Amino acid sequence: MDRTEKEAMVQSLTERLARARAVILTDFTGMKVEQITELRQQLKDKGHEYVVVKNRLMKRAVLGRDAAVLADSLKGPNGLGFGYGEPVDLAKVLVEFAKANPQLTVKGGYLEGKSLSPEQVGALAKLPSKEVLLSKLLGAMNAVPQGLVMVLAAVPRGLLQVLNAIAEKKAGEPAAN
Repeated sequence: MDRTEKEAMVQSLTERLARARAVILTDFTGMKVEQITELRQQLKDKGHEYVVVKNRLMKRAVLGRDAAVLADSLKGPNGLGFGYGEPVDLAKVLVEFAKANPQLTVKGGYLEGKSLSPEQVGALAKLPSKEVLLSKLLGAMNAVPQGLVMVLAAVPRGLLQVLNAIAEKKAGEPAAN
């Protein structure tokens, strides 16, 4: 790789870092090309990207950015998952793929300015999707007014039951003259 190719690669990595909401660093030692291709396709289907990078070029790309927290982990062969959409989807795909392919190990990551340990990436992968969380929130928000309506409706309903009971009692009594 000559100097211009390296500069182009650093520029490309810098642009990817600027667009990405999350970056997950993996070690792919021992994986076959077919496995990496399959991983790339799974990530592409979710709107993400997987790139194998040279450590020196990646260190230049993260220099002076929030993603500089990744620089310490750049040892050995590294692949980077760039998450452009939901970070949970990126983590889920990588963690699930690592379960099926033990050669892939998650080394850490970066999420919107914060460094992630491998355990935190695993915890991120266990979170429900954004749609599920929003539906749970909507359900909880809907339960409050629904409960209020039920409580407020109980007062007139109780009064109506008492009046019906009095009317039935009076209907069963003989008329007094």
